[in-house]
Amino acid sequence: MNWPATDRYELEVSPGGLGFVHDLLNTLSAGKPREKDLLTELGDAQNWLDRALERWAEATERPAERVELTGDDVERLRDLREELRDFTDHDPEAGTALLHSAPVLLQPGADGWIRPEPRGTGWRRVASIVLIEVLEAQRADRWRRLKTCRNKRCAVAFYDRSRNNSGVWHNVQVCGNAVNLRAYRARRRTQQST
Repeated sequence: MNWPATDRYELEVSPGGLGFVHDLLNTLSAGKPREKDLLTELGDAQNWLDRALERWAEATERPAERVELTGDDVERLRDLREELRDFTDHDPEAGTALLHSAPVLLQPGADGWIRPEPRGTGWRRVASIVLIEVLEAQRADRWRRLKTCRNKRCAVAFYDRSRNNSGVWHNVQVCGNAVNLRAYRARRRTQQST
């Protein structure tokens, strides 16, 4: 089974549970050609979430769960996605009000390790899962590799697998070449007008 939003862009998804965060970021209308925003309609949002939670359970070896969404939840998920996008861009001014309101329980396991467990219902449950996976990714030094394509016309989230973490385009041939060509043409126009 694949990640429903990220697969639309033919990308390799982030490892482990970070894939859920990656997939949430890619629910927006992005890419070339533009894909549909999966968080516009309640039915589409519920379908995405059901499939993404199933994949998340597989990736993290957690029990599968179902989170029922309402119309209000869908609006809050869109807000969460935007907040998360700013947070992913490592913007120190990014607001994190929704992430701050995500309930998480620290639960001791039978093996003596304390593990974060998601809590809440609807969008809060999703935010709780996101918060847990961001924490796990930071601890494993993977968080800094989840990025948004630098091409402003694109905005697809990608996991940078380059050795030195220097990737800036979700697809160099599609976005990198287009941006570089626009910059080249702008420089040529400037040179010709002087």
